[in-house]
Formats: sequence, structure tokens, C-alpha cells
Amino acid sequence: MSALIRAYRIGHWRFLQWCLDELADRHVDDVVSAAVNRRMLKVSFAYIDNITEHVIQVYHQEREHWLLGRSAIRGARVRDILAEKAVDLESAEAALGYRLQQNHLGLLAWLPVLTDGGAGLARLARLAHEIATELDCPARPLFVPRDEGLAWVWLPFGSLSEVAWERLSSVVESGEPSMQVCAGSVQRGIEGFRRTNREALRAQELATAASPGHRLTVYSQVAPVALMCKNLPDLRAWVWSVLGPLAVDDEQYSQLRETLQDFLTTGCSYTATARTEILHKNTVHYRIRKAEKIMGHSVEAGHADLEVALLAVQYLGSTVMRASGQDTEVGRRSGSSGRHR
Repeated sequence: MSALIRAYRIGHWRFLQWCLDELADRHVDDVVSAAVNRRMLKVSFAYIDNITEHVIQVYHQEREHWLLGRSAIRGARVRDILAEKAVDLESAEAALGYRLQQNHLGLLAWLPVLTDGGAGLARLARLAHEIATELDCPARPLFVPRDEGLAWVWLPFGSLSEVAWERLSSVVESGEPSMQVCAGSVQRGIEGFRRTNREALRAQELATAASPGHRLTVYSQVAPVALMCKNLPDLRAWVWSVLGPLAVDDEQYSQLRETLQDFLTTGCSYTATARTEILHKNTVHYRIRKAEKIMGHSVEAGHADLEVALLAVQYLGSTVMRASGQDTEVGRRSGSSGRHR
């Protein structure tokens, strides 16, 4: 479009040059020359203004039709690939404008509140390109709209397999607060194209169930909990059975859960936990003993279950916790039945 508008400007300039040369050859007096100049400028600028506005309008209409058709073709190719239908690799890559025989990182980006006129998708597309630029992707990402406020994205990683998660997080966190992103892991080839998308979808199930939600959810960091989100009532009951009264949504218990989680992460090291939380070692001892007393069992008694239950609380928040003041005995009974199931 810019080239076409520039052609009109050049044409306008050439036209005025011709008119001025013709006027000079007529040898008219200054009054007539000024009147003719005003007339030429008025008529020519009115024409250029009118025709360029018309050209811009028609261009946008035709481009929108072209993009819709292109988006429909790309969406159809992506659906075929994800459905594991037989696809011709060369034609699929040509339709997508994206190389499938490489490493991919699948993302889901969405806006909880829909916007009109495609503005939401434009914002998500900008975010996808900002992420791709920040992560030094060798080519443009594949952006596939799913509805007015949701898009599936594949970042081309070429032969790279490591993700700078902190850099990705900084892009998401510095963007619009309403945007949320879920990420799979780096996978290779057509099967990897499918797998990283499935992982991002599992992460989205967790992110939409969480209260409060997170701006960025990475599948590799929440995989055990994400896989359990298919049945939230049973997951909630299981968390209660593992944590007991410590699953209450309370500030004091939140502090104990945080210390307990750091304690497990550091391999049950009091010294390392104290260093992580900037606490005295005796304070860590006190909090761990108190947490064990509240739960009714030692940390060693359920090390693996505790890690997953605390991870569920970290990412799902109040969705899997009891409200402060709720009958803990009822919670224990519910939790026990959940464990037996």
C-alpha cells in the first residue's frame, strides 16, 4: 500500500510540474497566474486526497479477506497435523510458512475478557513476536487464532533446545496485565509440534482453575498438578488428606507451607532452607516441627506426596484449599475418602 500511495504522490508532483511549465509558456499576468495556481492546487489536492483514501479503504478490505483465507488454510493444516492425519510435509510447510522439521516451543496466549474487532488477537500477536524476539528465535513464530481472545503459538527454535525462562517471563510480566501465557516444553519434528501443544493445553487447564491465576504457567514446572486437574474435586480431597489442617487458606499456614516447600526443595536441609528464606536455622526447625504437628505426620512419612500437594497449593491457590475457619475434621474425612479412591 505504501508503494501505491507513493506513486500517487509522485504522479501529483509530475502533474503540477507539467501544469506550471504550461502556465509559464502562456505568459499570463500575475493575477491570472495566481488564480490558476490556486485552482490547480485545489483540484489536484482534492483528487489525491479522495483517491488515496479510497485506495486505503479498498486495500484494507482486500487484505482482510486475504488474511481470513490464509488464516483458514493455516488453521486447517494445523488441525490436520494435531489430529495426526497424513500430511505432505512440503505442502504443509508452504501453507504454514513455518518449518516443521525443527525444535518447537508451544505457547497458548489468551485474554480472559474478549475484545471486539480483532484487537485482542492483534495484541496477542504482538506479544508472541516480542517473545520470539527476546528468545532469539531464528524465524517468525507460527500464530494460529482459535477465537477472538485465544491463540496457539509455536516458536521456531531450530536446533536449540534450551529456553531462557526468565527472559520469557520478563516479556510476559512486562506486557498487559490481562494477558496470560502457558508454555509447553521444547520438542522436535511433527510429533514434537503436537506434544508441546498438548503440554501447553494441560498447563492452561491448571492456569484457568487457579485462584489467583498466574501470568505465565510453564508445563515442566507444574506437570504433576496439571495432569491431575482433570478431576479437581478429587485433587482437592487428596491435597487435604496430605496436608490436613495445613491446607487452610490462612496467612500463618501459608508461611509454614512456604518454609516446608523450601525445606523439601533443599533436600530437607535446615541450613539451606534458612539461607533461602533468610531465617535463623532454629526458626526453620520450629516451623517444620509446627507444620508436622498440624499435619499429624512427619515430613519423612510422605515426602513425595507433600511435594506434589504443596505444588498444587502454590499454583492452584484457594481452588484446592479450605477456607479459614472451615471444619478441619470434615476436611480430613473428605481427604481420607479421596485418598482411598
